[in-house]
Amino acid sequence: MLISHKIALDPNRKQRTHFARAAGVARFAYNWALAEWKRQYEEWKADSRKPKPSQAALRRRLNAVKHDQFPWMLEVTKNAPQMAIIQLGKAFQNFFAGRARYPRFRRKGVHDRFSVTNDQFRIDGRYARIPVLGRVRLRECLRFEGKIMSAVVSRAADRWFVSVTVDCPDPRFAKAENQGVAGVDLGVSALATLSTGEKVPGPKPHKAALSRLRRLSRGLSRKRKGSRNREKAKRQLARLHYRIGNVRNDSLHKLTSGLTRRFHTIVIEDLNVRGMLRNRHLSRSIADMGFFEFRRQLEYKSVWRSGRVVVADKWFASSKTCHECGHKLESLSLSSREWTCPECGTTHDRDINAAINLKVYAASSAVSACGEEGSGLVRKRQAKLASMKQEGGTKSA
Repeated sequence: MLISHKIALDPNRKQRTHFARAAGVARFAYNWALAEWKRQYEEWKADSRKPKPSQAALRRRLNAVKHDQFPWMLEVTKNAPQMAIIQLGKAFQNFFAGRARYPRFRRKGVHDRFSVTNDQFRIDGRYARIPVLGRVRLRECLRFEGKIMSAVVSRAADRWFVSVTVDCPDPRFAKAENQGVAGVDLGVSALATLSTGEKVPGPKPHKAALSRLRRLSRGLSRKRKGSRNREKAKRQLARLHYRIGNVRNDSLHKLTSGLTRRFHTIVIEDLNVRGMLRNRHLSRSIADMGFFEFRRQLEYKSVWRSGRVVVADKWFASSKTCHECGHKLESLSLSSREWTCPECGTTHDRDINAAINLKVYAASSAVSACGEEGSGLVRKRQAKLASMKQEGGTKSA
């Protein structure tokens, strides 16, 4: 099983400069290869006798010209440009398979990262050996034992991290406690409402830091471009955005870990998050909750504990259906947090009623862990992985 562990680095000034240079080389190689790919593809369309572009051919061409045209590439590890072109080839594979958008050019300050292969990277206790640079101190030790497959050095705000992928035996996690089935209704006022009646409030980190975000953004816009004060303001704003993301991820990891530890079956709705974000009145609050990240973490953590996640259809009227008698309302406004059933007279809390209906949905539907019929507990799609900084992510080898 492949497990990724993201560890903070503690580099000195020389090492930070080297990391920035290596990330710049990787970014330049990626953009150069993307431009060459477009040019060669247009030539191939005009004359089919010419070869189609490929990442292997682009790597060979870069190796042939970099000594004369780009000698500064030799100052960093050869993995930085080569792995960037390999990643571009995978991006085109995903695009032609319909799994991703057309590859875009990488930007400085946004895509500051480079990859290292396992034959060039090694960890010795609290130190990581980076090719050309040497030993770099780690903030913590690697938590897993096994063969190191690859490493990615990246920057978030003004901090550097290394994400190490390890091929190790299947980790042993305790099975979920036998607390039955839980329906989970996601919302804006409360992040999650359980069928047990529990309500988990969301931290709303973006809303809490909005005034400071505005102040720092105004200060950045007033600084002269190219000045040191502008760079200082950019770092302050990036650190605040990084902190907001950490607060959100920490709360989601704690919630999903607790749910998968308690319940063997968890039922959620298949929310159309992209469509929900089109509501200009609620888009900021919805994005601040992290609904997609919640589902992603829930899916892979439930597999760890031999549980399952049932995904109800997006058209399932969980809020408008009375869980006592089954009566369904014709319409229910979003501002109505409570309603009374006209058939049985039961007064419902909107969110708790939806969570209970989701719990009933699991018992009345023959669905699998991914919400598909007739596939048992076998998952046909593996969730995207999270780093091991808060909770580990896994991927079937």
